[in-house]
Amino acid sequence: MRAQRKFKMHSIEKSHRILLVNPPYYRLYKSTYTYNKYPLSLGYLASTIKKETEWNVMVYNADFAVGSETWSIRYLSGPGFKNYRRNLKDKSCSVWAQVKSTIAEFKPTIVGIYCCAPNSASAATVARMTKEISNRIIVVVGGPHPTSIGKETLHDLNIDVVVKGEGEQTIAELLNTMKNNESFDGVKGIIYRAEGKIIENTNRELIKDLDSLPFPHRYAREVLKDYEKYPISAFSSILSTRGCPYNCFFCGCRCVFGRKTRFRSIENVTDEIKSLQKMGIRWIEFLDDSFGANRQYAHELCNSLIKKCSRILWECDTRADLVDEETIALMKKAGCRYIHIGIESGNNQILEKMRKGITIEKAISSAEIIRRHGIKLRANFLIGIPAETEQTLKDTYEAMKRTKGELAYSIFTPYPGTEASEYCKKTGLLRDGDDISLYNHQSPENCFCENIKKEKFRQLASEIERYVDRRNAIQNLKDILSLDRVIFAQYFRALRNPRSLAYMAHAAIGQLRGLFASLINASSFHNQASKEEQLKTQKGQPA
Repeated sequence: MRAQRKFKMHSIEKSHRILLVNPPYYRLYKSTYTYNKYPLSLGYLASTIKKETEWNVMVYNADFAVGSETWSIRYLSGPGFKNYRRNLKDKSCSVWAQVKSTIAEFKPTIVGIYCCAPNSASAATVARMTKEISNRIIVVVGGPHPTSIGKETLHDLNIDVVVKGEGEQTIAELLNTMKNNESFDGVKGIIYRAEGKIIENTNRELIKDLDSLPFPHRYAREVLKDYEKYPISAFSSILSTRGCPYNCFFCGCRCVFGRKTRFRSIENVTDEIKSLQKMGIRWIEFLDDSFGANRQYAHELCNSLIKKCSRILWECDTRADLVDEETIALMKKAGCRYIHIGIESGNNQILEKMRKGITIEKAISSAEIIRRHGIKLRANFLIGIPAETEQTLKDTYEAMKRTKGELAYSIFTPYPGTEASEYCKKTGLLRDGDDISLYNHQSPENCFCENIKKEKFRQLASEIERYVDRRNAIQNLKDILSLDRVIFAQYFRALRNPRSLAYMAHAAIGQLRGLFASLINASSFHNQASKEEQLKTQKGQPA
């Protein structure tokens, strides 16, 4: 009971204050690489805390900065990655100074940190800095990574409590328990340390009634640090469902939201969208894992948007096997203007290994349906799963070239808690003690192929990365020069919102810079390749 009393003593203050932190990540790669969004997960937590408790809450997105530029994959996997590793250790870095001063100035009772595998090292640094400011501050972490590794999280002595799975109900109960000086024993969904032991309470059930959750942006103006500096587009994200019913080999979303899809009511979703419209937002992004996983629900939602939110434009992620003419036509009518679709690989054997449930022929056909209806396309590709070969990589490269629109590129990453991670451990591709924070979808450290050596894989991946950067830079330039960009600005009310206008102007400049850098890199690569071919020809080798 001494450890529990210790927590209670810390919480007995005139003002109960909790700081929710999204750790810096992209800013460690480059100061102008930022996450200029209101983190949806922290928005849900903050709104629940405001609704269900008497705690004073502030949300701090430490990955946000005024002014940003478009990310380059080649930079992320090259000089940016070197910066990232250096800045993780360099505590004199300006980003860390900002983090430390924010914590010190707010004087929190609790610091809650969002943690996923890529930002886990950064999250650990935030925890350590918190304890350096005051050992009396309670550090709570939540998110996919601590949910996946469980008790192992508390091997870091700077962390006091882990919130597993969906955190809204758990954090509210935890805060009320602390305020009332009660034991943690009855709080479901947490792991904590007491009397030198790590105690794991019963798991909390998934939230059945998603309509019971307050809208994440509801209190943004009063809880988000530097709210006035964010573009209005920062608050445009929305979830209509939680949970993904599919069974992809590499997916880790099920550890938090589960396999069974849960739905908000159509009325609840449209009410949130109408409230976003009142804020001035005219373009929203559905962050559902697979929009349209339930065809009837998707159709009902689209029909409701047509009737109640007729001026809204939106984008979403979906699967190739959910695409059909009727659904896409209805989505277009309801305001959908941009769809991200998972093609992943250009080789059917690899798609089968991924358990995607599609063929490359079906994926290309679905992409064509989307574009035929006048909806912009972003095709997601993933390379480097264990079964990958040089030939299957070539097939994916060719599929990228065949696919119109923007490209999203990732390298296979076996995140903790996934089936992919267990497979890589069994086959020796991933070892105990490996620093998972060095592995992410653009990391040059990633190579989990059984059939390709790391040096060769990096060479092939670099060629694909150059192509993707160049393709996307040209696409971005077309967007900047097209009427769509004007419409996009209008729908964000950028012309009447100075901070949004400044943000979009800066983004446009960043895209132009990215275009020129990509063209220069592509040209250098082409010239080098030509010289190598000439040398081979002179030596009598096949080019």
